[in-house]
Amino acid sequence: MEKMRIKQAEELIKKACTKQKNTMIREPEEGIINVKHFENAMKELIRGEDYIYKSLPYHKLSKEEALGFCQHLLKAREKIDRILSDFKVLEMEDLKDKIRKLSVDTLIITTKSDTKKSLIKRGIKAPHIIVTGAPLSIEDMKKINPKIPEKTLKNIKKRIEHTKDDIERKIKKMSIKKVIVLAETNPTSKLIAERAKELYNAKIILDENPKDITDDKLIKILSK
Repeated sequence: MEKMRIKQAEELIKKACTKQKNTMIREPEEGIINVKHFENAMKELIRGEDYIYKSLPYHKLSKEEALGFCQHLLKAREKIDRILSDFKVLEMEDLKDKIRKLSVDTLIITTKSDTKKSLIKRGIKAPHIIVTGAPLSIEDMKKINPKIPEKTLKNIKKRIEHTKDDIERKIKKMSIKKVIVLAETNPTSKLIAERAKELYNAKIILDENPKDITDDKLIKILSK
């Protein structure tokens, strides 16, 4: 059974590696296999394989199911492309450099430090990212917790003012043209996003796992 699953996963690898338009394919050169990337690709493809069994007998997926299935394939393809790049089979564009250039006039507001770390690894400079766990107004804080003590509210108010001052200072000092809220899909994030849209005309991107979005998706977000 396990051999059959691996065989099916290998077939999915072939599909995920189908030659893309404008991709230069070359003869492989000697190199070292990045086993971690290979293992991660296999895991994603095996997760994607679950959709094959769930969708029997016709293999038709709803839009939501298709999103989940394709996300696994895209994550696998990213790892596979990196392996092929190590063997000079693919001539890959430096996505990190592209992300850095696209984010030069962008400020990203997020709610988690691990999302910030992920964005920095992808090429976005730290000053272009602001992390806040609190809403951008006292009114919104009261919506989250109507019974919040007044003393606590005063401390949060100072944090809110500091965050807003930081945002406004960076918009002015760094010639920011675009503000993006990239955060999880929870009530606090939604309130932060709505207020940021009102105050800074921010673009809102709410995702279950913002730190794990693909490079391709991040590039699309920054390009719009």
